[in-house]
Amino acid sequence: MHATGAHTAAAPKAKSTSKSLFFLGLVATSIPIMCLAIPMYVIRPFRSQDPSQLALALTVRDLAPWISAICAIVILLILFRVWERSGAFQRIVLTLCAAIALSGAVATHINIFEIMFHPYKNPAFAGVTSVKVDPDDKVLAVQIGGIAHAYPIRAMGYHHIVNDVIGGQPIAATYCTLCHTGLIWSRILDGQTLKFRLAGINNGNALMRDEQTRSIWQQSTGQAIYGPLKSKQLTLVHSDELTFGLWSKEYPAGLVLLPDADYAKEYEDKDWEQHVLNTRTGVDTSNSGIAPHELMLGITMNGSSKAYPIKTILAAKVIEDIWEAVPTLILVGPDQASIRTFRSDLPTQRLTFIQPQLATAEKNAIAQDQETQSLWDFRGCAIQGKLSGQCLKPLDSNKDYWFDWLNHHPKTTVFKN
Repeated sequence: MHATGAHTAAAPKAKSTSKSLFFLGLVATSIPIMCLAIPMYVIRPFRSQDPSQLALALTVRDLAPWISAICAIVILLILFRVWERSGAFQRIVLTLCAAIALSGAVATHINIFEIMFHPYKNPAFAGVTSVKVDPDDKVLAVQIGGIAHAYPIRAMGYHHIVNDVIGGQPIAATYCTLCHTGLIWSRILDGQTLKFRLAGINNGNALMRDEQTRSIWQQSTGQAIYGPLKSKQLTLVHSDELTFGLWSKEYPAGLVLLPDADYAKEYEDKDWEQHVLNTRTGVDTSNSGIAPHELMLGITMNGSSKAYPIKTILAAKVIEDIWEAVPTLILVGPDQASIRTFRSDLPTQRLTFIQPQLATAEKNAIAQDQETQSLWDFRGCAIQGKLSGQCLKPLDSNKDYWFDWLNHHPKTTVFKN
């Protein structure tokens, strides 16, 4: 009778243990789901993301593969432990839980953003006459060591990042259509060569992840915002956003990024800018009195920033400004669409510029200095007159929608003509 009583007492205890393990399995299943759901909810377009939310989402995403794998192992152990003394319902549920946890563990290794926008793994280039790019299409253009590369923006808007090497210098050509930012960053940091991949979005601007340290970088600023390299700064490489027609005339021997044949059909439409204007933004610009999608030319010097409305630049053709003690010249190209920025002085002389006033056979002249009446072209070089052969120093600038520029440069000033 003593043995029978012990057996009777053990049965409820075993049943209670099985029930506890069953609920533990359900909890362990929910964790991988949360590891997927939290980053997907926070790191998504068209919503506001504060730094703490983003940090949490990035941390969860970073730890998710380990957490999900542990949860999957726990569920498998529970399934093995209670299989013999569980009913059919519990077995089915725990088996489904194990499948969900294992699937979640696998899913945490998948970069959903690279499924939406596939990377260009082996970028290929061709000469100007061998590519099909409309003359009025814009390209992100760079020249290093006498070698010129152009990245069509309709292609860059899909891939977002192209890791390239020009003149022996590793660079990352980057473009974010939601905020209209095209920037080229050096991939060399503290002697290490980084390779970048698309990692998500933060308040409408693309996030990049380097493969070497898995740090997360803001595309608009080139600053690491998460990971081992947090607060590190990439070096900006001077570039221009030009129409292909103008660039190909300036660099007839240049190389142009070819479409990736596998994904060319998914590239941006020709009128992509009109589509973006209708998107929501997560940055409130109402107090500024400027529309969130107002396109700006942004310049940063000596830690200060200034935004020049693109419509003002295009209307004026030539804009002179003195800002941060730097005489600044902004020119509209002969295509009436491309823009470049220069220092408006030479080492020995301060110059002031206007649109050409003299009748001239020099059709490439787009500006004239008032001091010597010399004529200047869109490259910032004097092509006729006393200063012929001298060139102005280019300044770094980039186009950016107002909401993104204001978000990353909250103390910016705005040019008023």
